[in-house]
Order: sequence, then C-alpha cells, then structure tokens
Amino acid sequence: MKTIQMTLNEKLLDSVDEATKKLKTTRSALIRESLKIYLEKLRVEELERKHREGYLKHPVKKGEFDVWEDEQVWC
Repeated sequence: MKTIQMTLNEKLLDSVDEATKKLKTTRSALIRESLKIYLEKLRVEELERKHREGYLKHPVKKGEFDVWEDEQVWC
C-alpha cells in the first residue's frame, strides 16, 4: 500500500470523521471503501453507456426476441 496526502474541506472532513466514529473504522479505511464503490459505479455507468450505444447502432428488430415470450413468467 502507498501513503498519499489529501486535501479536504472542513465540512467534508467533519462528515468523514463522523462516519468513521459511527462505523468504528479509520479515515483511510472509509476513504478506500468509498473509492472502491465509486470506481465500481463508474465502471457500471460506462458499461451502461456502451450498452445504450450498441442498441442505438443496432436496434432490436421486430420479432427478434418473440421466441422467448412463452418462456417468461409475468407476475
């Protein structure tokens, strides 16, 4: 692991410290976990963007998925 230095405004730092107390963890652990979650969110957003672009380039054709309708259970 590497050590880094960060600059946070007071309000954000107060929120981080409040969360660390509530979660009984450290600033570093909270920030590491937050970054992992945020990076995963970015990854999912990128996949969704690519998915949308793919369907814009190659829209679903009429009847393309009709064969599966009898297999689905609608509640």
